[in-house]
Amino acid sequence: MMKGVPRYLVTLLVLALACSLASAYDPSPLQDFCVSTNDSASGVFVNGKFCKDPKLMLVSANDFFFSGLNIPRDTSNPLGSTVTLLNVDKILGLNTLGISLARIDFAPYGLNPPHIHPRGTEILVGVGVITLVVLEGTLLVGFVTSNTDNSLFTKVLNAGDVFVFPIGLIHFQFNSGHTNAVAFAGLSSQNPGVITIANAVFGSNPPINPDVLAKAFQLDRNVINDLQKKF
Repeated sequence: MMKGVPRYLVTLLVLALACSLASAYDPSPLQDFCVSTNDSASGVFVNGKFCKDPKLMLVSANDFFFSGLNIPRDTSNPLGSTVTLLNVDKILGLNTLGISLARIDFAPYGLNPPHIHPRGTEILVGVGVITLVVLEGTLLVGFVTSNTDNSLFTKVLNAGDVFVFPIGLIHFQFNSGHTNAVAFAGLSSQNPGVITIANAVFGSNPPINPDVLAKAFQLDRNVINDLQKKF
């Protein structure tokens, strides 16, 4: 007990902290479903979305359905990777359910660069390569803890392996093999968001003052200018 503080105030403080922590995540649903809609006249506003009224027969099976996640994506970009995210904007029935899904395609030596999901923990399943013959693949993955120690946790994943990236921590996936690879990820939010570190720091609009970045990264200002031009 803190000296001079009544017991009931301590109890209220603990309860307030517990409630504030709980509200940091997607709220638990209080009904079977709350299918998202852009029509504000058809329902109530829940968790950032208006919901269809199921009593008016506005909800259908298609609100919980997506087709085509088996199709390989184009990875002919500078990073050699493509993320296909199925969040509440793609599957309207995910609203209030607190989950989403992503397919990640990798070209040989493709990279899903260091990034964070501010609203979701991620669990990644390595499912092998997409080729006509070989059915194996290798992903180098990892995450870094917060600034208390900046520890790196890294692992090489093969087909069928699973890895968890805790919420809000910087993480990455790299195809260290010479064949195409694909992985699926589940996220603990209907709209987990993504912040790609390099894009946010060097590609902000308007740009961050180069002097700030030069001091932060301990680099020459000309190097910062060059990096900002790339993003």
